[in-house]
Amino acid sequence: MSRLFGRRAATEQDATEVIDAIDPGTSPARSRSQGWRRLFAGNRVIWVMATVAIIALVAGLGLGQLIVSPGQAAADADAPAGGLITVPIENRTLANDVTMRGDATYADSVEVSIETGELAGAPIVTGQVPEVAAIFDTASIALEVTGRPVIVLPGDLPVYRTLRVGVSGPDVLQFKQGLNAAGIDAGALDSDVFDAKTASAVTALYAKVGYPAPTGGADVASAVSSAEAGVTSAQASVDSANGALTIVQGTSANVDVVEQGNLVRSAQRALADLQAAGTPTQIADAEDAVTLALARQAQALAPRDASAEKAAVTAAKAELTRAGETLSDARDGALAYLPAGEVLYLPGLPRRVDEISVKRGSSITGPVMRVSGATLVISGSATASDAALLEVGAPAMLAMPDGDQTATISSILPAEPASGETASGRFTVLFAPDALTDEQIQAVQGSNVRVRIPVSSTEGEVLAVPLAALTAGPGGESRVEFDPGDNAETVLVEVTTGLAAEGFVEITAVDGSLKAGDLVVVGR
Repeated sequence: MSRLFGRRAATEQDATEVIDAIDPGTSPARSRSQGWRRLFAGNRVIWVMATVAIIALVAGLGLGQLIVSPGQAAADADAPAGGLITVPIENRTLANDVTMRGDATYADSVEVSIETGELAGAPIVTGQVPEVAAIFDTASIALEVTGRPVIVLPGDLPVYRTLRVGVSGPDVLQFKQGLNAAGIDAGALDSDVFDAKTASAVTALYAKVGYPAPTGGADVASAVSSAEAGVTSAQASVDSANGALTIVQGTSANVDVVEQGNLVRSAQRALADLQAAGTPTQIADAEDAVTLALARQAQALAPRDASAEKAAVTAAKAELTRAGETLSDARDGALAYLPAGEVLYLPGLPRRVDEISVKRGSSITGPVMRVSGATLVISGSATASDAALLEVGAPAMLAMPDGDQTATISSILPAEPASGETASGRFTVLFAPDALTDEQIQAVQGSNVRVRIPVSSTEGEVLAVPLAALTAGPGGESRVEFDPGDNAETVLVEVTTGLAAEGFVEITAVDGSLKAGDLVVVGR
């Protein structure tokens, strides 16, 4: 640009010199005027741009004096005149809530182990493997091990032995109660004895789950047959001994009595004949014969000694008793029983399967699965002061993904400290949601939700004002400052207060003069 301007200036100077040479009489003033004209004409664009810039600068300076920022305007403004700050009395429902966060989960998760110590071979899983999320209830099948079922029953006492007829204890009582929960009559529920009625109930339980009840097999059947033969033989011995005793203890036969009587009378007649005509020696012999006949008659009529026969009967009966006991034991052994490895006690049925550790064909070497409560619960944590405001059975509101859902407090217990730590003083609060759909359960499971528990509320709408509207009178009474408007003087109105929540407090004018919409002073 400078070179172009220079070239134009040189050209115009040369032109001026040419004109001066042609017209030496031209005046210097005219020459200068013509030079400025030539300067403006040759640089018109530059002069226009300069003019526009100068105009813009002037306009900006002028507008800068007229425009004021909001902050500057506020700073320059005068302070507002003093006055009352009022709010209207509202009709509203007040509620005081405890709010916490809670984890949505299935409660009381536990590992499940199966008793396999009594199995003759390897504990192989042969079937009935449940799916994750399956539900176990009374008489469900947890697994099939070596072709036999593992039956689920309610109870918290673990299995520690096989139950048979004749055993007793708390495990028998728990088993009977579990059978009763399955709808099976197990006999007296207050008796801890496994009897024949209980054995019949075992058969019914296995029939319910579709498996044959466990029994002793061929060996037990053979033992029963042998015991029955022993009872038969012992009974025969008793019968024989009783017969011998009867014979011994029986009275003499009539022919023996007659015979001995005849001998006595014959000897007496012979003695009488000899006494009339016999010698002394003959008479003496006849007397001896009578004495002998009488002695024989007395012996024949006297009771016999039956001590040996009685002893034989006693021994035979004792043998029969032993044989009967052997038969009873054998028959008891043939009744159905409950193997330790075929029952699984779980507290709090129903239960949900959370994790499976085995599969069909695998060997059991540890826990087989993990189960938890089948009902979704919300577990929250509250301070001691908040927990004191809560009670079991109280309603709560859960902030679910699809909106609020009602729930009920099911448990309030002190939080258990971690191992080696002291108690925190907090409480674990469990909530039972009301009637969740499967979709809602899937959406909320494992998440953390907001829980709101109303601990107190008004019964419907009440007159309420902000807490700042309350003042205390000289006697400690509560009051509000009523503004009637139209620049009239404010009036202090005594009120009784109710529930305070959400920054508001329930009020009632002692003289009944306040209503919704009336203005009360909260500041100046």
